[in-house]
Amino acid sequence: HTPMYFFVSVLSFLEVWYTASTIPKMLSNLLSQRKTISFPGCLVQIYFFHSLGATECYLLTAMAYDRYLAICHPLRYPSIMTTQLCVKLAASCWICGLLGPIAEIILVSKLPYCGPNKIEHIFCDFPPLLSLACTDTSVNVLVDFVINACKILATFFLILLSYLWIIRAILRIRTAAGRRKAFSTCAAHLTVVVIFYGSILFMYVRLTKSYSLDYDRALAVVYSIVTPFLNPIIYSLRNKEIKVALKRRFMSMTREVE
Repeated sequence: HTPMYFFVSVLSFLEVWYTASTIPKMLSNLLSQRKTISFPGCLVQIYFFHSLGATECYLLTAMAYDRYLAICHPLRYPSIMTTQLCVKLAASCWICGLLGPIAEIILVSKLPYCGPNKIEHIFCDFPPLLSLACTDTSVNVLVDFVINACKILATFFLILLSYLWIIRAILRIRTAAGRRKAFSTCAAHLTVVVIFYGSILFMYVRLTKSYSLDYDRALAVVYSIVTPFLNPIIYSLRNKEIKVALKRRFMSMTREVE
């Protein structure tokens, strides 16, 4: 019932759908000899993957703003970060994220594809799909670059700016224990940001279709599978309250079994 846990719960809900947009189809393809997906199905997968990924960018930015207020303005924090503001921030993240990739989807759906329509990737995405088009895709690449640069770089810059102010505030704390306590409240979020943005920056903020198939696949595994897998572990192991709650829950379940 605090803003930080509200945003963590929204992030958890988001990543259930974020992974569901690619992993089930990916697993079915791994288990079947004939790996197919329809063109409309491919576009739907790209839309939800990118819209939910954009929502995560905005949500991580909102979480960075929450940590900035908590550490830099602790006395005003309860009056600023109210439940209404948390709901508005979360709703804005979802709305902006869901509207984000519509222009890219429309452009890529109008491209001619001459075949063989074999996607050299672990799921449908813009770069491998553009490589199948039998026409000039420079406009699509440029539009993708502009949208992704604005979306990814802008949110990353806001997160970076928030942490610069946070670090400045932490360094002003006189005691080492106080500095450790202040930094521990944002360590989990910072770890998630580094892993997530470290991969998507190299994948989507570029003016070329692709670096190499192996390079793109490796990055795709990081931001589509590894990051969602690590997030709950990071937030659980880095948070004392969650560890205590899990321990209490486990002990109560043990008593019920006995």
